[in-house]
Amino acid sequence: MTEKNSELDQATLRLTVGACASLYVIVVACLASDFDTYVPILWYMTFFFGVAVPLRMAVKRWPGHFFLRRLFAMTLDYASLAFALIVGGEGTLPVYAAVLWVTLGNGMRFGSRYLALATAIALSTLGVIFLLTPFWRGQPYLFLTLIVTTIVVPAYAHILLTRTRIASEEAIAANQEKSRFLAQASHDLRQPIHSIGLFTACLRDARLGQEELRLVDNIDRSLHIVSQLFRSILDIYTLDNGQLEPQAEPVHLGALLQDVVKQNTEAARWAGVELRLRPCRHWVNVNAGLLATMVQNLVSNTLKYAPGQPVLIGVRPKGSGLAIVIYDKGRGIAAEHLPEVFKEFYRVRHVRDKDVEGLGLGLSIVKRISHLINLDIQLDSRLGQGTRAMIQGLERVAPRAAVDRPVPTQSRLQGLRVCLVEDDANVLMATSALLEKWGCEVETHSDGVGVTSDCDIIIADFDLGTKVSGSECIAAIREHRGWEVPAMIMTGHEIERIRHALHHMNISILAKPVRPPELRATLLELTKTFASIRT
Repeated sequence: MTEKNSELDQATLRLTVGACASLYVIVVACLASDFDTYVPILWYMTFFFGVAVPLRMAVKRWPGHFFLRRLFAMTLDYASLAFALIVGGEGTLPVYAAVLWVTLGNGMRFGSRYLALATAIALSTLGVIFLLTPFWRGQPYLFLTLIVTTIVVPAYAHILLTRTRIASEEAIAANQEKSRFLAQASHDLRQPIHSIGLFTACLRDARLGQEELRLVDNIDRSLHIVSQLFRSILDIYTLDNGQLEPQAEPVHLGALLQDVVKQNTEAARWAGVELRLRPCRHWVNVNAGLLATMVQNLVSNTLKYAPGQPVLIGVRPKGSGLAIVIYDKGRGIAAEHLPEVFKEFYRVRHVRDKDVEGLGLGLSIVKRISHLINLDIQLDSRLGQGTRAMIQGLERVAPRAAVDRPVPTQSRLQGLRVCLVEDDANVLMATSALLEKWGCEVETHSDGVGVTSDCDIIIADFDLGTKVSGSECIAAIREHRGWEVPAMIMTGHEIERIRHALHHMNISILAKPVRPPELRATLLELTKTFASIRT
């Protein structure tokens, strides 16, 4: 985010006030009987603009805090006002308003230090005017009023500035405290949700009766809803934090959409929705994680508001780029609601509507991410006919060279040796149990200090305590083995930050809570890497 150039604003204001003062002098000169009295002021104003315009250009060219430049600008302002008041006498009395304007402008933009300096220069200027102008010496009480006004108004402004600064510091401190709390809560809350999901997957693979499987299905469905709500809150926190710097890379658009569909397979089954995905071979330059979040939120909305109806997801040319289009045949959105649906917590409700889970954050997150990665989101809808959501502005790029491989199956995990490093006991137990259900041979570690392993694949949490991180543990194992063992990190921290920090290590990164299908798909991809390295 670009810092506001307050000095440039003050330089612009200087030209505006100078123009207004010049116009006033011209009007007074034309109405007065002694026009020649005001001619020196007009010549001086020509000199003033000759200096003020280059000064503004210099501020724009070389922004920053330069005390001498600001002092010079204030001296120019007060010298010009003093000249007008001395030469013009009684007729230029209204120009005094510009004295207050300049004083408060410097104080409000640059702080109390400059407010005090400007006030001191203003009082000195008034003193010079009093000594050099017979009119003012003949009006001592009027002049005293100007002196008092020049002191009282900036003093009151100083009080307001002080209160504003204190309130701002308190707000910043509270925001930092909130950020620390949310960062810690993010990690701590992800862990139990993550472990519950893995335990549920273990139960689903056990030999249970129909009634027990139905109960497991209900648990999984409720957990999915909690995960969606939780991720929405964390997405809003991440976007509000303002520290997200998305990195674009070539992405296979068809594969990204297929992953989103796979992750929503169970949710679609619960909603009675058939997700139809048209094949796509295009590659685009985009941040894959943020684009996937946009598509995920749009798909989640269709599952909530268009249950029992098919949903079509496809890609179409749009201008010089591509657009992702999601169609549903739900009840649609009335025209008066469309401008509002991207606002936080806004939900379209009708009389006797049943309650729909969610906080009304999904489309708000989509809109904010679209601004962040320079995409455009468009929503068209007709009551009774359905809704079309379109993500536009995707830039096509040349596809990466890839080797087609057969679709992996779960049997390829049989006998796979996995080194699992996780400091949370429940997550360690749940992940280990699920991997063993899939046929893996699991070697578990509760911390990453001194870990050595002859494994085929490493799975590690990023945060393993104060001594060593997951990435450091992976690096140590790879160095001990002498080759780049395929590895995966599951983290409860901001995933974009972790991706950026570890982009050079060739590690797959998943954000907790991880759905079992997502974990299995990533694990199967790593088995391909392992097979290609060892052959």
